[in-house]
Amino acid sequence: MAFQKAVKGTILVGGGALATVLGLSQFAHYRRKQVSLAYVEAAGYLTEPVNREPPSREAQLMTLKNTPEFDILVIGGGATGCGCALDAVTRGLKTALVERDDFSSGTSSRSTKLIHGGVRYLQKAIMNLDVEQYRMVKEALHERANLLEIAPHLSAPLPIMLPLYKWWQLPYYWVGIKMYDLVAGSQCLKSSYVLSKSRALEHFPMLQKDKLVGAIVYYDGQHNDARMNLAIALTAARYGAATANYMEVVSLLKKTDPETGKERVSGARCKDVLTGQEFDVRAKCVINASGPFTDSVRKMDDKNVVPICQPSAGVHIVMPGYYSPENMGLLDPATSDGRVIFFLPWEKMTIAGTTDTPTDVTHHPIPSEEDINFILNEVRNYLSSDVEVRRGDVLAAWSGIRPLVTDPKSADTQSISRNHVVDISDSGLITIAGGKWTTYRSMAEDTVNAAVKFHNLNAGPSRTVGLFLQGGKDWSPTLYIRLVQDYGLESEVAQHLAKTYGDKAFEVAKMASVTGKRWPVVGVRLVSEFPYIEAEVKYGIKEYACTAVDMISRRTRLAFLNVQAAEEALPRIVELMGRELNWSELRKQEELETATRFLYYEMGYKSRTEQLTDSTEISLLPSDIDRYKKRFHKFDEDEKGFITIVDVQRVLESINVQMDENTLHEILCEVDLNKNGQVELHEFLQLMSAVQKGRVSGSRLAILMKTAEENLDRRVPIPVDRSCGGLHDLE
Repeated sequence: MAFQKAVKGTILVGGGALATVLGLSQFAHYRRKQVSLAYVEAAGYLTEPVNREPPSREAQLMTLKNTPEFDILVIGGGATGCGCALDAVTRGLKTALVERDDFSSGTSSRSTKLIHGGVRYLQKAIMNLDVEQYRMVKEALHERANLLEIAPHLSAPLPIMLPLYKWWQLPYYWVGIKMYDLVAGSQCLKSSYVLSKSRALEHFPMLQKDKLVGAIVYYDGQHNDARMNLAIALTAARYGAATANYMEVVSLLKKTDPETGKERVSGARCKDVLTGQEFDVRAKCVINASGPFTDSVRKMDDKNVVPICQPSAGVHIVMPGYYSPENMGLLDPATSDGRVIFFLPWEKMTIAGTTDTPTDVTHHPIPSEEDINFILNEVRNYLSSDVEVRRGDVLAAWSGIRPLVTDPKSADTQSISRNHVVDISDSGLITIAGGKWTTYRSMAEDTVNAAVKFHNLNAGPSRTVGLFLQGGKDWSPTLYIRLVQDYGLESEVAQHLAKTYGDKAFEVAKMASVTGKRWPVVGVRLVSEFPYIEAEVKYGIKEYACTAVDMISRRTRLAFLNVQAAEEALPRIVELMGRELNWSELRKQEELETATRFLYYEMGYKSRTEQLTDSTEISLLPSDIDRYKKRFHKFDEDEKGFITIVDVQRVLESINVQMDENTLHEILCEVDLNKNGQVELHEFLQLMSAVQKGRVSGSRLAILMKTAEENLDRRVPIPVDRSCGGLHDLE
């Protein structure tokens, strides 16, 4: 049987000049009407992985050092780079991959978490009669189906609602969404459907009711992006690829081709970021899959090369789960400035984004307050006035840099296609740029096809369609029940482990510590409100985690869900990692400081803390000021003008509430703006003003003092967690 397709990405050969498409490839990309068929055909080609478990990082470094020459060396450990490594190694090519930071540390962990074909790209394809956009959507929908099948533990279909506020929108969007279903064909996840106003509000009760005429619901996929990227890397390692994170490419190696007399790229000089050691890694072919840093690597090959990437920043925010239904997303197709905003449930929280603005390339992108407020304003437009959308409810925020392919003269990143380009330089450096998360596999296939053809490598066709990723093969929706029954884990923890590690969840469970309680038997949590357990830190080291940042952001997703919870878990994470990796006290302190800076700048903690500073304006009515002064003086009986831990302890003891001193210290520190060990009256008024304006929510001191005031005679326990749930009235 012959399977044919035209390569979807443009192939650029020789100094970036446009050349002919590689041509039709008999085995390039299997066009299946049923993805399940891919398993049979893929399984027929593949042998079992050469490693039952991924080799240690130390073993991988030894392989990199001691191998005389690889067939392919991939630079970049994002989704595309790891996809290239997996594609190459499963074709029988001797493969290496190096990443200067951690796997998925860049754009691949900072996405909207969707596996989608791109509804808006299909709209552009139809409106502009753009065949290229249409092909990109069709390919993405095929890849969506494949990815949902090969990593079922990390991905799932998600219904997304498109609310309609004008009658003419109903037929307009209905036709568009039905076209989306039609293009997907038999790989359509579920058929889209129309909802009446009342039914739409049943599914999404937070929606703005006024002028709502109905809604359309369609289906796309959702995944845990960083864990998916890691699964690709681990799968490549199990199949024999020498993969290493924290390996920076210092320069490219070159040698003269004896047949042509031209210089050819023949490997890279690499530096172990953790130890400073440098060594050469030689390869017949080098693939540049460095995302936003594509042009930096290309300039190592040719300093005069014309840039092919234009970076675009996309900011996302995370809010409490009560902002969205548990299993229904929302799409705003036309924001105030023409951008698209998604509002999605994710990991029991709500994720909103994204923006799309030109940016400079940096290793440490920072979400701006302007972008955070833009997203909040768009969310307000679609939610009921009964739901107060507060700046203080932003639990985390991040910025990801998209490596868009562009004409250097273009200034509008929104008009740029997310399609990909394969560039082959005069010296043989293969660069893959552009594209999107969903199509990482087909991008990798196109890239390795180009590498095999240009460098005359001895390799078969791509074998990654239907190839299960780490943890997916023996996963089932009921796997978590065995974890509960066999190990005595909490149901919530067991479900989390099953959907994070798939069939490898049992290995994590075996490492779980005994709690000392009647139930759960094992599984000590890192923080109380999230199902992450200490055993995941130990297991994360087996998954190549080298730093505390790796652990809070990509092995677990704490940093992306709640920066305060991540900060709270940091000391224990550092302690556990230090014990496993033999860190010195100095190294532990450095890890704490580095991770704290990461949370502060890159995950939105800085923007969150700036909502309450010593320069925060007090904007309260006189009656409110009097009310808050009375509340304050219930704690400040001596009228000193400030309260300390001793004052708070005295009030709590009077109503028979016990709280340890460390917790009280943390609570007061959140409001002690001048850091003098006490909370002055004006600091308390600044806090309450910020609470009223919605810039701060879930303040533990505000909750504690209000509840204590109401319950001094009732002796009711006082909640002081960070959940924010139901704490809408702190005044």
